[in-house]
Amino acid sequence: MLKQIGISCLLSLASMSFVYAGTDKGLPIQVKPSSNDTTDITKKDTLATPVALHAPADPKDGFRDLFESATLVNGINAEQLNPQAISFVEDYIDRYGKSMEALRTSGKPYFDMMDEILESHGLPKELKYLAVIESNLKSNARSWAGAVGPWQFMPATGRNMGLRITKKVDERRNFVKSTHAASKYLNGLFELYGDWLLVIAAYNGGPGKVNAAIKKSGSQDFWELQEYLPAESRNHVKKFIATHYIMEGEGGITTLTKEEASQVNFNTPVNAALFADAKAQMITGRYNSAVIAKHVAMDAQAFNKINPNFDKLIATNGRYELRLPNEKMEIFLSKKFTILSECMELLLNPDAGSQASMLPRNTN
Repeated sequence: MLKQIGISCLLSLASMSFVYAGTDKGLPIQVKPSSNDTTDITKKDTLATPVALHAPADPKDGFRDLFESATLVNGINAEQLNPQAISFVEDYIDRYGKSMEALRTSGKPYFDMMDEILESHGLPKELKYLAVIESNLKSNARSWAGAVGPWQFMPATGRNMGLRITKKVDERRNFVKSTHAASKYLNGLFELYGDWLLVIAAYNGGPGKVNAAIKKSGSQDFWELQEYLPAESRNHVKKFIATHYIMEGEGGITTLTKEEASQVNFNTPVNAALFADAKAQMITGRYNSAVIAKHVAMDAQAFNKINPNFDKLIATNGRYELRLPNEKMEIFLSKKFTILSECMELLLNPDAGSQASMLPRNTN
């Protein structure tokens, strides 16, 4: 198997510990990094150096080739798995594969609920596996640092995300409310980093730790900056990747860096390119997806990919966290009331509006 083939070529990985996340996630996501903890996060310039005529090949290059179409244990597809994660994922599967597979069945009601909520916030539903490594889906989970509930919120962050936390009531334990809160937090982190691996690292250790790692490493690539993160946050990301592979049998948009995701075409509800340039805005009212797509000149299929179940959820809840590419969000905000008026007209008179509402209008 793969463990016996070139495993010495891997970068050494921190030993794995399976403990619930408990680091302080109390830094509000709305706070941008201060001038004291950020620098230019572009990669540092490097001077070109002469190449030796007989320079030895990088062993990692050949090692990567071993896994282009390889499989891990239990038939899990490792084609998109970063070589630096393979050893960790293999060990994780050996230790927790059976219990995770059992959780796939016992946790299905919770997973189904989380899928709907995450998608209503425009998030990949695979992020539900973050709750697995945070708490093993236990509402009464409590970390040594005081994080509570399935999503392991610290008190300050939970309150910032709208959860009620008192001596008598703690909504961090409520699966539905805490999943909505986690979705808001994850959206905020993604707006900050645009990279799911950095989002997961920041969810565990806080944005301050990730910002410091970016500053010290000069990179925004998780695999380059990971050594500057606390061991718990570094392993938290790898636990998420391993859990995703166990549950899904392969990787996905949330198990890759932003650069890696841009090079892969996913058959998933959410497209990486759409997410990379997207802004989120909570809207209320009986908006219609077709009307919005028409006014912002966006393909209906692309709109629905980035805003899954839009019409159903906004009709049911009266509100939705709309996600649009940056320039199209600006168009939407400038035409917001005109769009809502047309949506209401279509709602009140669907027969007459079915054709008329689709015609361009002069809104200037």
